[in-house]
Amino acid sequence: METENPTLNPPPESDDTGWGEIVNILIKESLLTREQVVYGRRILSKVEGRRTLLDILKDLKYINNEQIRAAIRDNRVSMRIGSLLVELGYISDADLQLAFAIQEEEKPRRKLGEILVKHNFIDARELVDVLSLQMGIPVIEPEFMEIDKELVSMVAPNWYDSHKLMPIGRQDGHILVAFADPLDRNDKEAAERIFGSNLTPAIALEGSIQAALQRYQRDRKSSLTTLDEDSAVGIVNAMILTAIKGHASDIHIEPLKDRLRVRFRQDGVLCPYKDYPTELVPALTSRLKIMCEVDITERRRHQGGRILFDYAEGQLDLRASFYITVHGEKIVLRLLNRQNELLNLKEIGMAPRMLAQYSDLGLALPSGVLLITGPTGSGKTTTVYSCINQISTPQISIVTAEEPVEALVDGIAQCSINPKINLTFEETLRHIVRQDPDVIVIGEIRDNFSARIAVNAALTGHKVLTTFHTEDSIGGLIRLLNMEIEPYLVSSTVVCVLAQRLLRKVCPDCQEPYQPSADDLRLLGYGTADILTGDFKKARGCPQCRHTGYRGRLGIFELLLPDEVVRSAVLDQRTSQEIRRIGIESTGMVTLLEDGIAKAAMGLTSIEEVLRCLPRMQKPRPLAELQRLLGW
Repeated sequence: METENPTLNPPPESDDTGWGEIVNILIKESLLTREQVVYGRRILSKVEGRRTLLDILKDLKYINNEQIRAAIRDNRVSMRIGSLLVELGYISDADLQLAFAIQEEEKPRRKLGEILVKHNFIDARELVDVLSLQMGIPVIEPEFMEIDKELVSMVAPNWYDSHKLMPIGRQDGHILVAFADPLDRNDKEAAERIFGSNLTPAIALEGSIQAALQRYQRDRKSSLTTLDEDSAVGIVNAMILTAIKGHASDIHIEPLKDRLRVRFRQDGVLCPYKDYPTELVPALTSRLKIMCEVDITERRRHQGGRILFDYAEGQLDLRASFYITVHGEKIVLRLLNRQNELLNLKEIGMAPRMLAQYSDLGLALPSGVLLITGPTGSGKTTTVYSCINQISTPQISIVTAEEPVEALVDGIAQCSINPKINLTFEETLRHIVRQDPDVIVIGEIRDNFSARIAVNAALTGHKVLTTFHTEDSIGGLIRLLNMEIEPYLVSSTVVCVLAQRLLRKVCPDCQEPYQPSADDLRLLGYGTADILTGDFKKARGCPQCRHTGYRGRLGIFELLLPDEVVRSAVLDQRTSQEIRRIGIESTGMVTLLEDGIAKAAMGLTSIEEVLRCLPRMQKPRPLAELQRLLGW
């Protein structure tokens, strides 16, 4: 990037042609100078990829997001939403022109925002945020708010479906109303006829309004199951509801010699919930089997099933596993909340430089196998769905084979495996390439058959996205070789391996500075000089984190983009240690341990958590070098 002084050689008055309305507002507000903008445009002309002038000005530290948002709010930008999205960098001008063409072709004619969202040019939440900025009204989420039931009851529920709005409550003599489209004059007039003219409009996702309305209807019908703690039904319901409120990912129900132990997995760690007498084991087991619709009389073989659990805030999908032990059947319930929104790839926690490499050198490739590896519970499925969300466009066909489908994505063909009706992985994978897909998503490579399908699909020009249970990125290549996939096929088809883990985050409410001890440094293979640029944290424990010192989790990643040197090592069937060394030296790969250390140095997680969860294959590089490699 150029290092010349942007204040030299002031431009003529005509240089603001094509700068964009937002940039002109920022100049008017004295947040930018004309010289800075001209310099930014010169840099933009030399940058490859889809960047905007605002992106460059932010990179140069001339302006930041908060200043941009404040300027738009204060000046109530009147430009059309399409132009605003282009200037802010959410979509390209080519995307906008294609959306206009779709709008002209479709009958009946739909609004531009609907077309942009439906055809995956932009995420619905991003569109809502920009509309909020443009109109100067707040964004709210009705599904998570307390709703005034008296206001909602003023009209029939189907009226809300037709107008896509919902009253929330009274505020300072006004009625707060959530609109999916505040610009729709008919919806606004309909709301004023029912609730009066003193309305305070807010904007919300249509799905959030629908979820709030469904919750209201369930409450009105009193459909919530009564909690009777003295019955098996009540105990199971209370257990699941408590797990939901505690954001647990799994429920472990374990018969022991003298008691029935129940534990919840929260933030990746099992925590005690309650113990019950052994006399309750048959009743609780039978109740869960009835809910799963599995054989209630079978107590000698393992079984699996599914529960759709209705409660006040929605519906929860649970996967149940019944495992025979010497003391009875151990039951594990995995909570799959389909109402969770898909994460944008930028939100999963990758370092800036790693994210750019993964997007540009991995996901952007037209063909090849992209592996996402890690143990059970490491967040692989979340990453897969984030990738699908990133690459899905109206121009490509995406077909999946999953067991089960954990999140519904509009616009792609998802198949949920069901062995009970002989809809197996083998049967599905045989048919999937006949669907003329551009992208194939295989829930998991589990055997030689699924591995060969993935490799052969990549050879015929498809992009294949799949998960794999391995310890690190190199392990993904080695395991394919161990599945008797020929080295030349592994070398030529695997274009990207992303390994990951989930580590607990230091609680923000009770965190305090921490100086790594001599034992920490010894276990990491560091000296004091290697961590001078770090800002390490540790938490005391407080009620907000259940006195654990941790709240929430974050992703740790290791990205391998095989180059010719790595591919040659795979062809020669070198050892995993040798391929790892070559990958680090040749591609600049940052290991899981190194990414964990870098995030601990930012105060996001602790050294203790890094040592507990991440493999230590070799001595990490100094922190300052890691921060440079990761772009922090």
